[in-house]
Amino acid sequence: MTEGSPPRGQSSRGRLVRAGFTDATRAERLLSDPALAAVADDDEVLESLGSAADPDRALLLLLRVVEAATRSGAADEAHAMLAALRDDPAVRDRLLSVLGVSEALAEHLERHPDQWRVLADPEAMTGRRGRDELRAALLTAVGADPDDEAPVARGHGPEVLVDQRVAYRRALLALAARDLEGVLAFEDVTGELSDLADAVLEASLAIARAEVPEARDACRLAVIAMGKCGGRELNYISDVDVIFVAEPMPGADEAPALAAATRLATALMRATNASTPEGTIWEVDPNLRPEGRQGALVRTLASHLGYYDRWATTWEFQALLKARAAAGDADLGAAYVDAVAPLVWAAADRDGFVEDVQAMRRRVEDTIPSREADRQLKLGRGGLRDVEFSVQLLQLVHGRSDVLLRSPTTLPALEALATWGYVGREDASTLGAAYRFLRTLEHRIQLQRLRRSHLVPDDEADMRRLGRSLGFRTDPVGELTAEWRRHAREVRRLHEKLFYRPLLNAVARLGAGEARLTPEAAQERLEALGYVDPAGALRHLEALTAGVSRRAAIQRTLLPVMLGWFADAPSPDAGLLAFRQVSDALGATPWYLRLLRDESAAAERMARVLASSRYASALLLQAPEAVSMLADPSELAPRPVESLESEALSAVGRSTDAEAAVRAVRGIRRRELFRTAVAQILGLLEVEEVGEALSDVTTATIRGALQAAVRSVAQERGGKLPTRFCVVAMGRYGGAELGYGSDADVMFVHDPLPGADEKDAADAALAVATELRRLLMAPSADPPLEIDADLRPEGRQGPLVRTLASYAAYYARWSSPWEAQALLRARPVAGDGELGERFEALVDPLRYPSDGVDEAALREMRRLKARMESERLPRGADPALHTKLGRGGLTDVEWVAQLLQLQHAHDVPALRSTRTVPVLRAAAAAGLLDPADPDVLASAWRTATRVRDAVMLVRGRAGDQVPGDVVELAGVSRLLGYPPGGSGRLVEDYKRVTRRARSVVERVFYGE
Repeated sequence: MTEGSPPRGQSSRGRLVRAGFTDATRAERLLSDPALAAVADDDEVLESLGSAADPDRALLLLLRVVEAATRSGAADEAHAMLAALRDDPAVRDRLLSVLGVSEALAEHLERHPDQWRVLADPEAMTGRRGRDELRAALLTAVGADPDDEAPVARGHGPEVLVDQRVAYRRALLALAARDLEGVLAFEDVTGELSDLADAVLEASLAIARAEVPEARDACRLAVIAMGKCGGRELNYISDVDVIFVAEPMPGADEAPALAAATRLATALMRATNASTPEGTIWEVDPNLRPEGRQGALVRTLASHLGYYDRWATTWEFQALLKARAAAGDADLGAAYVDAVAPLVWAAADRDGFVEDVQAMRRRVEDTIPSREADRQLKLGRGGLRDVEFSVQLLQLVHGRSDVLLRSPTTLPALEALATWGYVGREDASTLGAAYRFLRTLEHRIQLQRLRRSHLVPDDEADMRRLGRSLGFRTDPVGELTAEWRRHAREVRRLHEKLFYRPLLNAVARLGAGEARLTPEAAQERLEALGYVDPAGALRHLEALTAGVSRRAAIQRTLLPVMLGWFADAPSPDAGLLAFRQVSDALGATPWYLRLLRDESAAAERMARVLASSRYASALLLQAPEAVSMLADPSELAPRPVESLESEALSAVGRSTDAEAAVRAVRGIRRRELFRTAVAQILGLLEVEEVGEALSDVTTATIRGALQAAVRSVAQERGGKLPTRFCVVAMGRYGGAELGYGSDADVMFVHDPLPGADEKDAADAALAVATELRRLLMAPSADPPLEIDADLRPEGRQGPLVRTLASYAAYYARWSSPWEAQALLRARPVAGDGELGERFEALVDPLRYPSDGVDEAALREMRRLKARMESERLPRGADPALHTKLGRGGLTDVEWVAQLLQLQHAHDVPALRSTRTVPVLRAAAAAGLLDPADPDVLASAWRTATRVRDAVMLVRGRAGDQVPGDVVELAGVSRLLGYPPGGSGRLVEDYKRVTRRARSVVERVFYGE
């Protein structure tokens, strides 16, 4: 040793630490054991040990295997194995990776040192071993002829059972090595484990035949694999769920045959479950059979079918989804699977099927001990059962009508659900990746001791080994934990999205024929649901569902349910047509059908809206992307006017062209009209909230368009405007009580800037007002906003725009009572805020007069009101059913409120509101109305407003009359919440409410 160099032991330990050993001192001691002398100084062996999941454990187990071989007289095997470790990289990596993960397989090698040679067998180590190969190996091990139709083992004593277990673990060792080496995909591992389980069952049945020789001539017995084995997705260690089905041999009596079959099945389970010097294999569990543990172990096929037909519960059909013939009589097994398949795919027709499956999943979660809940890979939240239950429920509901979904294996079933549009591709990919990860983690946990476990360990050393076995090397514990938790979160999120999807309940409630949507089934269903034109509706369905595209597949899933949702609304034919039009516009958009499938509440809302409202349908067809707001009820809440204004002004700022800018603003208005209409149709807004929302949309629209108009006029004039400009809302707009068909009543006021020429200022203001009206009323795909300035002084004969001083002069000299009444609703909404405040200060003395209303003015108001009722009511209109001018209608209620304001608002500040219902409440609070009057009047006002809005929503055009047309009246009544056939009740209710209001009007307004 040279001067200054570290001691040899210290240098060796550092090398071991760098290689990955955590206890370098012990590793150094183990490597110095003479038994490992052949490899102790081999750098490649050391490197492979360091790459093992647990290098320290791999080294210790290697020494134990070598020492055990030497003690048992197999020193030659030990030498050969060490030589292979030194000279064969493939064998070295396979053996040490197994020893670094599995103590149980290491113990197997201790007892059978020669079996390391399977790791050097090219045939055993290449790809996946076939089912027939595994079956032949296990049958040969127990002395049975693999070519015999009913093979019999050489005996049934302990020696045969030991030979079976040794052959099983040899196959398991070969599989684990290829799994850890990465030669096999996850699906190949679980498939081979299932094939190996079939081989064990076949060998155990051969042993049972040796124990019960009389059964061979008495009965045929088939073993049906269930659960994970049936689905060909078995774990390394799991109970193997089976069902036994038997038939007597030709000419044999059934009772003795079943007795012999029962002895045979019992012997099969004993052969597999029995403890031997080689341990057990796994437990054969027959408790999924009819009646569970209380039921007969073996039944005939007819007996099974009789039970399933009469007594089976939902979970039993869900379990049968994975039934597969695994061993024994192949023809009988196939007959059983074929016979129960129709029962499986009819299970979703049962009442409450979806709810039963969902409740079963919740019960499973509730049984998990609290101390294990956070570590449960299988049963816990975000665990394997979440994936499996989600996939199975989707299969059972949709697989009734789609045979392409009928796979017993989780991942292929999930892929089919994604391929044919029942699950989003991204969701399926996320769920599949999580399932593979969680199952692989489960495998690594079970490989250590070959014990059935689904708990993530809480020991750090175990977690380190698991993390390294899965490829996490920088921080194995932290990385593994983070990845596991991430996948669990995603699984739980998608489970709750898919498993509790409302669409599942709706589809499950359909008959299988209805869900299949064949032309014949569709025709019958359309007629039964009350479609007026079934032939036309069928053409729409064919157009939507034709072909093999993913889009058509999703439509085929949605439409059987949506047909019922359309039929629950007033106009199913119109709804289906509108849906086709929207789908034609958006069908190629990835998010559209995904939204309707995954957020089925959105699909139901869409169906209701389209089949209820021509107005909303027309808005949606102009901008189909607005369907996205149907996904979340919170998206249907009206947006604040400040937010709308900001968006409108931003749109104007992005375009230098006034017409383009205002087209964008009108597009915002159209979207917000749709939002409000949908919210009202779905019952999310009260009538006063609707009026406020529509008024806010109008205000934001005018503010955006005004900015564009001012900019345009200023550009034309070559500079800044010489005046300030303000828009004052009047009428129902001023009262924030607009309806869908309302014009925007306004007045325009301007005030020249200091030093500006008055004519120049007036010309500029007129140009702004004219441009504003032109831009908002120009022909467009979007609804126009009619700007009505007829409430200005002198009406249509007066100037469109006046200065503030001109308004003051007019009102001081010429103002009539009706103008003071109109000013009660004046509210500045756009333009110069300070000018708006000055305008309000100007008109307040007129609308809130200090001396109230004298007798002459009162007589004039009453005369004008009576004249309106007699002259302005449309010819042929029923005064009892006209929402605006009819008895007890909007005008009646509003004029009562306005009279009280003119009389008392000067002294009662609470009356100084532009809104009707608040004025009525304030009047009652001030003792100006009887206590019951506000509720009577407000009820009539709300009812008339709701009917007026509903008429516009249903017809797509404004109307002030309770419809006389039977179809339109039915649509309005349904929209207002009346049941089918409730049109008469709507008319009766309307008349009763307005009649009571009219009595108050006659007493308060007319003084009668």
